[in-house]
Amino acid sequence: MGNVMRSVMAFIPLERCQRFLVGDLKEMPFDRTVDLSSRQLRRLPNPVCVFGELIKLYLSDNNLSSLPAEVQSLRKLQLLALDFNCFEELPVVVCRLTHLNILYLGNNRLYRLPRELEDLTALNTLWLETNCFTDFPQVVCELSSLKTLHLGYNQIRSLPRELGRLEELRSIWLAGNQLSEFPSVLLEMQFLAVVDVDRNKIRYFPRLSHLQGLKLVIYDHNPCVNAPVIADGARRVGRWADNSDEEEDEDIPKQPSDTTAELKEDQTDEE
Repeated sequence: MGNVMRSVMAFIPLERCQRFLVGDLKEMPFDRTVDLSSRQLRRLPNPVCVFGELIKLYLSDNNLSSLPAEVQSLRKLQLLALDFNCFEELPVVVCRLTHLNILYLGNNRLYRLPRELEDLTALNTLWLETNCFTDFPQVVCELSSLKTLHLGYNQIRSLPRELGRLEELRSIWLAGNQLSEFPSVLLEMQFLAVVDVDRNKIRYFPRLSHLQGLKLVIYDHNPCVNAPVIADGARRVGRWADNSDEEEDEDIPKQPSDTTAELKEDQTDEE
């Protein structure tokens, strides 16, 4: 049906085609929200950029791969949804929308982010899941207001230490990546409430009981030999999640450092 629709649109003049897809955008909507999701758009309709008081713009599930420079006139935009499109790079014009709080970029073809993203100082929620990142996008570490980061289902193998600078970060979602070790930087982020490392390649989990702010850790579908030990009141989702920490300690294979220490003590006793 989609191919048929595109074939029909090819014979309709651009202006009429846009009216058919998005209707008549002549006045600012009362709720200052425009939703043009699932309209098979290949370009942003020009009338949208006239609404300087717009707060929310949904462009999800289209065929967009670029945005016009006029988007920067949406100075008061707080939410922008560009997920399920065809972006290989984030248009730099998005980085000029300095009032953005929430940015949806999931399910595109992104493999890097522009340095200018650091200008989004009010951004507190960023969705980057199901893209083409092989390295953690370093510029994310400059988003000082970030509270929620979704980076699941990419090909990321490690996290940078600079991530620890994000003191406002409360939840990080990293399912479906290539992490072979639990990221050490997360052990230093005392205020994290949610950590999702489901579907990675982590074999051993360190103790997380010192993270007093932690409420939920999701670690299922890893080839791990233990469950992470967490503080009272926290919840974990994964293998052995229902075991007590005492039972868990009995089942955990000794780490090389522990075994070496015990051997030294035995040798001392024999002497």
